[in-house]
Amino acid sequence: MKNLLIYIKSILVPVILGGIVGFIISGYMNYSSLTQPSFAPPAILFPIVWTILYTLMGVSYGILKSNNLTDDKINTIYYSQLFVNLLWPIFFFVFEWRLFSFIWILLLIVLVMIMIKEFYAKNKVAGLLQIPYLLWIIFASILNLAIYSLN
Repeated sequence: MKNLLIYIKSILVPVILGGIVGFIISGYMNYSSLTQPSFAPPAILFPIVWTILYTLMGVSYGILKSNNLTDDKINTIYYSQLFVNLLWPIFFFVFEWRLFSFIWILLLIVLVMIMIKEFYAKNKVAGLLQIPYLLWIIFASILNLAIYSLN
């Protein structure tokens, strides 16, 4: 039962925080009105993908937490990348700092790569579950740069 609660909390933290940020930026969402590259996905895809990625993020952290594999280093990198992640849409949509957002997402890529390395060292599955997240933010960074260039 204790492990189930760890997983629930670990999943709910990023999902709820992501939802709060989504609510904050909802009045500023102008994605559809931006000139977009040909590879830009439809807007409806983003909340679906992010819910999945935040869930995987929580499961990975839950694996480590439930097996007593977290430490200050793991917690610092996990919560740092989550903080950087949650600020990106505010910079991109609310402030419309498209170039800054691109630089910011590059920081996120580095943090996620470090997180994957650290998670993998503690538990292979916890690290591997973050690969889709890394791939998505690499794609998002390319999309961010393209939108900046086209607008």
